[in-house]
Amino acid sequence: MKKMNVESFNLDHTKVAAPYVRLAGEKTGSNGDTIKKYDIRFKQPNKEHMDMPGLHSLEHMMAEHSRNHSDQIIDIGPMGCQTGFYLSVINHDDYEDILRILEATLTDVIAADEVPACNEVQCGWAASHSLEGAHELAKEMLAKKDEWRQVFKEETA
Repeated sequence: MKKMNVESFNLDHTKVAAPYVRLAGEKTGSNGDTIKKYDIRFKQPNKEHMDMPGLHSLEHMMAEHSRNHSDQIIDIGPMGCQTGFYLSVINHDDYEDILRILEATLTDVIAADEVPACNEVQCGWAASHSLEGAHELAKEMLAKKDEWRQVFKEETA
């Protein structure tokens, strides 16, 4: 395939094994700050996806709660394909700590009894939310945390 400008477009989505957390990119700014982008894949590409109300609520909840566990988070946002999220951090080089932050954040999501900023003043589509959907997605991801480090399917001979 032709090399693309977008890193994820160069990833063979038929060879990955969701769920996983992988470093998807790194940039260094002119002042030496580094930004790392992680691919946090909840669902197997082209096989399953997250429904929008649950994904939308999970986005709100992870964006809010993740910042309780690190001041190095720039952003967390959903993939358009509805299979995962991108997490961007600044000056953070510890993959194991990223996994810890994700686990703590998902634990917070499960314990939450409301979706933050779930109203017309703070959200662009406030009618599209599901607290229960977010809870279920977080539970599914946490249940497979032992798989997060393995990005690719094991090759069979």
